[in-house]
Amino acid sequence: MSKKNQTPDIDLQAFMNKVKAAEAGNKLDLSSDEDLSIGIMNLISIEEHLFFTANKTGKIKYFNLLNEVREMRKELLKLIVKNPEGEIWCTSKHLLAASMRLFEVGTKAQTKGDKKSALNFFHKSYHLYNLFWGINLGLIGNKDLKSPLSKKDSERLKTKDAPINYEKSDLMGKVSGIISKILDCCRE
Repeated sequence: MSKKNQTPDIDLQAFMNKVKAAEAGNKLDLSSDEDLSIGIMNLISIEEHLFFTANKTGKIKYFNLLNEVREMRKELLKLIVKNPEGEIWCTSKHLLAASMRLFEVGTKAQTKGDKKSALNFFHKSYHLYNLFWGINLGLIGNKDLKSPLSKKDSERLKTKDAPINYEKSDLMGKVSGIISKILDCCRE
C-alpha cells in the first residue's frame, strides 16, 4: 500500500486464484449462494415487518412468527457464513439488511422520478452486497478493511454527478468491480 494515498493494493491475480480454487473444489455454488443471499435478505425484512406489526397491533403472535423466521434465517445464513470469527456473523447479516434497505429506498426514489438519488442508493446497496461476498469468500483481509479512502476518491464520491464506477481505486470499488465479474446469477 502506498503511503501517499493510503489506498490498499489488492493483488487481483491472487484474488482470482482464490475464487477459482474455491469453485474448482466445489466449495461454493455462486449462483445458488446468490439466490440464497437474496432469500436471507428478504427473511431479515420479514423479521423487521413482523416486529413492527407486533408492536402496532399489540398481538404477541407476530413476535412468535418473528422468532420462527429468525431461526430459519440463522440456519440459512450458516450455509454462506462459514467462518464467523469475531463480529463477521453480525456484520454479514447487517450488510445484507443494509443492502436490501438501500435498494428499497432507491426503488422508491426511482418511482418518484428522482433518478439521481435512486442511482446513488443502488450504487451503495451494490457495494454493500459485494462487501458481504468479499468477506464471506475470504477475499478481503483485515488490513484491507481498515484502509481509508484516498482524498481524491473521497472528494469524487461527494460529487453528485459522479458516474457509477465499480472499479474505483478505493477498496469497496475494487471489491465491487471484481465481485460483480465473479458473481453471475445467470450462470447455470
